Amino acid sequence: MSAYAIGVGSNLGDRAAQHDRAAQLLAADGMVALRARSRLHETSAIGGPAGQPSYLNAAWVVATDLGPHQLLHRLQAIETALGRVRTVVDGPRPIDLDLLLREDGLIATTAVLALPHPRLHLRAFVLAPLAEVAGPWRHPRLGLTIAELRARL
Repeated sequence: MSAYAIGVGSNLGDRAAQHDRAAQLLAADGMVALRARSRLHETSAIGGPAGQPSYLNAAWVVATDLGPHQLLHRLQAIETALGRVRTVVDGPRPIDLDLLLREDGLIATTAVLALPHPRLHLRAFVLAPLAEVAGPWRHPRLGLTIAELRARL
């Protein structure tokens, strides 16, 4: 079983409820176990159209036997089920689920997947909640822990 970190964000509708619903859907069939959830962090929207509502961001640690592509597909299906439509780059969304990192440091780069997430180390809105649930995990390309990356921002 592998542990993965997932970044979670929402800036449309009942944002906290969207987080909860996504967690329920992810764990519904028992193939993914939610091991840890950070607290919710409210942050301003970065990039995308001006005037977007602020985000509630969090990070989760999950355990699963699914491979990274299977887990990514599942995350995208949950986004769709909760109303995400990809029409505007970095536009507002009811839910955003990003596969960030695997605990064992797996590096994977394909047309649809990049592990670790390529901008993970640059985003305070990702690193702050991620440090709460996976602070000792190491970024496999940079060699620093998540807590160290957060402290550097």
